[in-house]
Amino acid sequence: MLVRMLGPADATLYRSLRLRALREHPDAFTSSYEQDREQPVEAAARRLAAHPFWGAYHHAELYGFVGLERELRPKNRHKATVMGMYVAPEVGGQGVGRALLDALIAHARLNGLESLVLTVTDGNERATRLYEAAGFRSFGVEPDAIRVAGRPYAKNHMHLQLAPTP
Repeated sequence: MLVRMLGPADATLYRSLRLRALREHPDAFTSSYEQDREQPVEAAARRLAAHPFWGAYHHAELYGFVGLERELRPKNRHKATVMGMYVAPEVGGQGVGRALLDALIAHARLNGLESLVLTVTDGNERATRLYEAAGFRSFGVEPDAIRVAGRPYAKNHMHLQLAPTP
């Protein structure tokens, strides 16, 4: 498995795997399959150009991805949000998720980020364990954070401190 940064040239494979993720796990993402499937591949290319994303490849097949969205305002430029994490179930348990997170965290440190945040659907124990193993800690659960087909889902908010606070 090769983990590398994604770019606009990866948009077709990224879009395909993202649509699979949204379709199979609608409670894990704030985006929806129904909306995203209507977007052209150019929208995926723009997303990959706008934010750093990492992909896990085996040969020419993309099996996982994760992105990072840095805050832009001066008061919170020290932090970023981990977004869109997905690993295909056929490679689950093989360290792909951890390799993706490790690449993202290394990039964050090299780029002067001091704090990372993310949300995970409350009850997704496998993902929560992965984030905890990488050093993330929960700081609260937001009830009714998203709704899928009218059903509410809570989101666990997690934080990783990369550098000591001043």
